[in-house]
Amino acid sequence: MTEPVGTTCFVESRVDRTAQLTALPVEHHLVYDPPSLSGSLHLRAAAVLEGNWTGTSTVPSRGLYPHQWSWDSAFIAIGLRHLSPLRAQTELETLLAAQWGDGRIPHIVFNPSVPLDAYFPSPDFWRSSTAGHSAGAPRTVQTSGIVQPPVHALAAWLVHCADPGLSRARGFLAGVYPKLAAWHRYLLHRRDLGGGGLASVVHPWEQGMDNSPCWDAPLSRITPAPARSFRRADLDHGAAEDRPTDLDYGRYVRLATDYRDGQYADGASEFAVEDPSFNALLIASEHALARIARELGATGTARHARAERLTGVLIERLWDPAEGMFFCRDVRGETQDAGHRPLTGALIPERSVSGLIPLLLPDLPRDIVTALVRTASGPHFGLGDSTELPPSYDLLGEAFDPHRYWRGPAWFNTSWLLERGLRLHGERQRADALREAVLETAAATDFAEYVDPYDGEACGATGFSWTAALTLDLLHEPPGHGVSGTGLGTFGMSGTEVNGTEVKGAKRVKGGDRG
Repeated sequence: MTEPVGTTCFVESRVDRTAQLTALPVEHHLVYDPPSLSGSLHLRAAAVLEGNWTGTSTVPSRGLYPHQWSWDSAFIAIGLRHLSPLRAQTELETLLAAQWGDGRIPHIVFNPSVPLDAYFPSPDFWRSSTAGHSAGAPRTVQTSGIVQPPVHALAAWLVHCADPGLSRARGFLAGVYPKLAAWHRYLLHRRDLGGGGLASVVHPWEQGMDNSPCWDAPLSRITPAPARSFRRADLDHGAAEDRPTDLDYGRYVRLATDYRDGQYADGASEFAVEDPSFNALLIASEHALARIARELGATGTARHARAERLTGVLIERLWDPAEGMFFCRDVRGETQDAGHRPLTGALIPERSVSGLIPLLLPDLPRDIVTALVRTASGPHFGLGDSTELPPSYDLLGEAFDPHRYWRGPAWFNTSWLLERGLRLHGERQRADALREAVLETAAATDFAEYVDPYDGEACGATGFSWTAALTLDLLHEPPGHGVSGTGLGTFGMSGTEVNGTEVKGAKRVKGGDRG
């Protein structure tokens, strides 16, 4: 894949470097690699992304996940930008081409060349072009009808920073900005099911942490679909003891079926949850969208202000000061006030890594930052003590399982998000230790999908794309740094601010973090 001559301000971006990199022997010096990079790990990560590239997008893994996934592609683009900014831009553009008319970005874009029985739920289950017609589903591509966390504007901004010259020459940001704005508008309006200003997820798959114990209570109200009505293709590629149970899967299928049969209209679902991670990523992406608006000539002030306001709403609705972390709110659940009167929207008393992810927000009050760091390193998550990577669920919780998907194992994307948050708020030593643990574990497990939080044993698929991509991103961030230039430009109000305070000695970023 060759780019037009004269369209970029970086020499190495004029050809697709991913395939070229994987073809080079290890001993060759690559001019765009920072000297501190581990060449072997860098090449291995690049090889994973090359092997999972389809020509227009990247699959999470060839066997278990043979299509394009929404938030996977955002994380993949964040790492892919270090190898080929053009390919990273294409990754996001391919995903956004499948956006629905109402603004939603579907969580799966199906590859028509993949057999229907290779993955369930398949295109013939979702029936997007017919059941989603009133919501503006595209006719030329088949997708799912639910969404995933909104990391996309954040990814788009970071991809732009990797090669601004190429981005401007291709009109990358100008092309994706209206799509990303429509995506945020959909979430902030159509999905404010609790009426408090936060977006709700209407299916556990939408939050990304599919079978987290946080969903057990709201899912208990859902009648599962009969086991004979579907076939689980995931068990062809993974051990049953590591995957969601058949009971949980039956409830997932029931929720998706009801949503589909309701023409994907929002508001009627029995399952509606305000999740801290989902909304924190929306807020971070709103800050990034403000940066994109400024690059395109607008002020971005309104978007920064919206992000600040949403941070306050997140604290008001999901923060528990007594527990020192954020919790999910069950919008359809009921509790009682002090006078034993019924209240809707109870907090779900389950500690998940989702409740730590808001650490990546720049406007968190210092006392909340301190409490989150204390909770992350305390007995419930053990970060830096009993665990090197943060478990997905409370180590002391009754539902904890070190191998079962999102009920305990550590994941690389949540580790990356926490590393960014720790570094953003000046926790350099903790951030450096987490960075090193992520790199060592990725190398030792052949870029596993997820790992046992205690001993780092690989679980799920290997050669997993976002693990490789985020490994590359951390390799391009030397240890010992405070808030990176990229972090400043993404999460702060300006290129040299954190929490509204000018950082002495910080320089405004022109070329991203390409070393």
